[in-house]
Amino acid sequence: EVQLAESGGGLVQPGGALTLSCAASGFAFSQYGMSWLRQAPGKILERIAGIDNGGGTTIYPPSVQGRFTVSRDNDKNRVFLWLNNLKIYDAAVYYCAKNVGPCASSESDLDTRRQGTQVTVSS
Repeated sequence: EVQLAESGGGLVQPGGALTLSCAASGFAFSQYGMSWLRQAPGKILERIAGIDNGGGTTIYPPSVQGRFTVSRDNDKNRVFLWLNNLKIYDAAVYYCAKNVGPCASSESDLDTRRQGTQVTVSS
């Protein structure tokens, strides 16, 4: 069974930074792309980062491009998301998910989402 556990969320002021971590197990981590998604109350689920299985290709939507960075450590079965210059509208529950294939652009398998980690941006 795919197991994903996010951590690292918290309260941060606008303009601040956080690093989220996702520990993965139960599947061949190095063979799959991974994604980060977020969902704010009353809003749709938004995919905000994708990384390929080797970590060499990443993709972001315009809303976070240049502010967020995704990376992975295949030796430790972890994927990370560095959130920089946070805005009020970045507040959400952040989830990691396994992709259905090896590419950064492979579809996220939403069935692998778990509890997520809360990011709150407030002054």
